[in-house]
Amino acid sequence: MADLAVVMVTWNNARIVSDALQSLMDDLEAGKLAYDLWVVDCGSTDDTVDVIRNRFSNLTLIASEENLGFAGANNAAMRGMGFGNKETADLPTAVYLLNPDTVTHSGATRTLFETLFSSKDVGVVGARLTFGDGSFQHSAFRFPGLGQLWAEFFPTPGRFIEGAFNGRYTKANYEGAEPFEADFTLGATMMLKREVLLGVGLFDEDFFMYCEEVDWAWRIRQGGWRILCVPRAHVTHLGAQSTSQARSSSLMNLWKSRLLFYDKHYPRWKRWLARRLLVWGMRRKLARLAASDEAARSAFRAVIEMADS
Repeated sequence: MADLAVVMVTWNNARIVSDALQSLMDDLEAGKLAYDLWVVDCGSTDDTVDVIRNRFSNLTLIASEENLGFAGANNAAMRGMGFGNKETADLPTAVYLLNPDTVTHSGATRTLFETLFSSKDVGVVGARLTFGDGSFQHSAFRFPGLGQLWAEFFPTPGRFIEGAFNGRYTKANYEGAEPFEADFTLGATMMLKREVLLGVGLFDEDFFMYCEEVDWAWRIRQGGWRILCVPRAHVTHLGAQSTSQARSSSLMNLWKSRLLFYDKHYPRWKRWLARRLLVWGMRRKLARLAASDEAARSAFRAVIEMADS
């Protein structure tokens, strides 16, 4: 039985996936963790699958002909491990979801693993992320609320943008040596105990892309588990390497998922107000878009219609 099963979901990531896999495997070997590595490709049209097959032999590759989405692709790998079946004897001790647009720094994976098992009530851990140039990146967040919606669309003082009003934890949290508790960690790095998956279940596949880890974290915390961000575990996260390839559809997926999250977890009054803020904010942004940017204007109008329905 593996200590750790790692899942990486790819879509047209041929340019960067080798660095992600190699840095991860180097760190796993150095940390002396027994591991299984799973890659799920979601119908890439570039050379991603060939790159993985030609350069890496010690992993399980699921090459889907269609885009399963982040939730569906990760679920496919976890079902392949045996989660969702009655037999649990051969399941890995923990599962680690890692984006393909990452570079793992020395000791990060072992640090996450040890922190995950440092207390019985810790269910999920995530790494401290930085951008490719080494600059700061928020790695953990509070559950989305009305404050984040306001900050996204309307003038907001900087101290509120970087604080709890906008769902952020302060930079001081990331600069400390100790893990800090969060509502959820970014889906780029999420390591979970086997017991969490057995108790809470897999991703809700109604979330095709975006907010799937937020919904999962909501259910995990309701199950009594704590979620920690671990500053000593450092992973570079380039960000938006797949979604930037389809900006209009990504915008639609983002807001479809956010509305689904509100509808699933928030009371009626809060859902109503969230939709009103979204419509007002999108109309405000639409008015500032160039008339020639028809693709963006069409996507914004579609989001307004979706929120107003």
